[in-house]
Amino acid sequence: MTRVTSFEGRLAGDDAPARRHAVVVGGGLAGVTAALALADAGVRVTLLEGRPRLGGLAFSFQRGDLTVDNGQHVYLRCCTAYRWFLDRIEGAALAPLQNRLDVPVIDADRPEGRRLGRLRRDPLPVPLHLGRSLATYPHLSLAERANVGRAALALKRLDLADPALDDQDFGSWLAAHGQSPRAVEALWDLVGVATLNAVAGDASLALAAMVFKTGLLSDPGAADIGWAHVPLGELHDRLARKALESAGVRTEVRTRVTSVSTDGNGGWSVQVPGETLDADAVVLAVPQREAYDLLPAGALDDPERLLGIGTAPILDLHVVYDRTVLTSPFFAALGSPVQWVFDRTRASGLREGQYLAVSQSVAQNDIDEPVAVLRERYLPELERLLPGARGATVRDFFVTRERTATFAPAPGVGRLRPGARTKAPGLYLAGAWTATGWPATMEGAVRSGVGAADAALSALGRPRPRHLFAWDGAAGRGAPGPAVREGLR
Repeated sequence: MTRVTSFEGRLAGDDAPARRHAVVVGGGLAGVTAALALADAGVRVTLLEGRPRLGGLAFSFQRGDLTVDNGQHVYLRCCTAYRWFLDRIEGAALAPLQNRLDVPVIDADRPEGRRLGRLRRDPLPVPLHLGRSLATYPHLSLAERANVGRAALALKRLDLADPALDDQDFGSWLAAHGQSPRAVEALWDLVGVATLNAVAGDASLALAAMVFKTGLLSDPGAADIGWAHVPLGELHDRLARKALESAGVRTEVRTRVTSVSTDGNGGWSVQVPGETLDADAVVLAVPQREAYDLLPAGALDDPERLLGIGTAPILDLHVVYDRTVLTSPFFAALGSPVQWVFDRTRASGLREGQYLAVSQSVAQNDIDEPVAVLRERYLPELERLLPGARGATVRDFFVTRERTATFAPAPGVGRLRPGARTKAPGLYLAGAWTATGWPATMEGAVRSGVGAADAALSALGRPRPRHLFAWDGAAGRGAPGPAVREGLR
């Protein structure tokens, strides 16, 4: 059994205090962020990840000559923490933002030639930036468009610091503010399902209000969409490893932590097969159920609340055609089980034909269906939405499933999400499921890593790196900053 201590040997005659050591458990975006922030502050860091790669659920794999993302992930201009992360790993140029929000929305139930609508912004102040788009949006009646405007103004007036919002569901609030079922489907759920991974009736008003206020009602460009033009593994694994190595972080993959405990001297012992690591601080950046299993007794007043944080699935369908069937980078769909469709041809390395990724949130009804059933259900829908797909040959059809892709943003979830600090000195929590104020997004994951690092640095007496992303919810207070889901994630 190898034991690695937390103190580096001192030079003869050197009375300076030994360099502090932190262990970060989990190599998703939260863990990588925490490790980088701690290392940038001069802390010696070991990052442990049980999988063979970094990136958590935002990763890539090979299927023949195709490089496939496990699920389609996007971010918005208001996702300032994730944008900082991209800058930190030198990957911003590989995941550019739209110059201006523009979302094609196809309604399969309308006659051909009248199916296309667009949600886009003008270079005007909030809320005028969306005024023309809403006024001409063909998928809502004139009365519905007017009611949407009134509801948006009411949403803007909500106080996100009001804890009562977390006990209400967004669907009931929308109905009370004059939103028809069609308006919910064609606008509110079009955005909300992708960012929250829940329909309005199942979503906390607090989280939904945060998404819409921040993304659509805070700044004219806040909702401009960005996505990786390379495989996610290029960003969240290769470039992340390079940044970690440059920062001096020891990164170990295929290394699963079996226990975390105090060492009796004010420090921590982290057990992995064949080795014990001693640490001055530990960050658990793992899913909530795994964190529950690793938490020592007394670390939280009510650790069972972690098990009360539900999960929600996401399904991605991958279709390779023998020809180009979609001429835009992506679109959203109405009147169809299809939700969002993205062109991943260039990013995947495909040289002939076209590769489309169909991202399906709130996938409870489909997540366990056989591939043959999903193929029979969704290929005709793609033909109905995309005339170019009619007659095209499908060269490949496969499915990726994440049964616990996100935490469920149900009413009341806010009181279950813990902050970064625990009651055990030196032990911290990170992950999109912690109290960031955000739903389960790449943005929330990065913010949680910053919060955990801030809390640890404060306890270790280390100065905060000047370039580290700054937000008013650091250290787990959960207040949303000016900054969506790991699937429009």
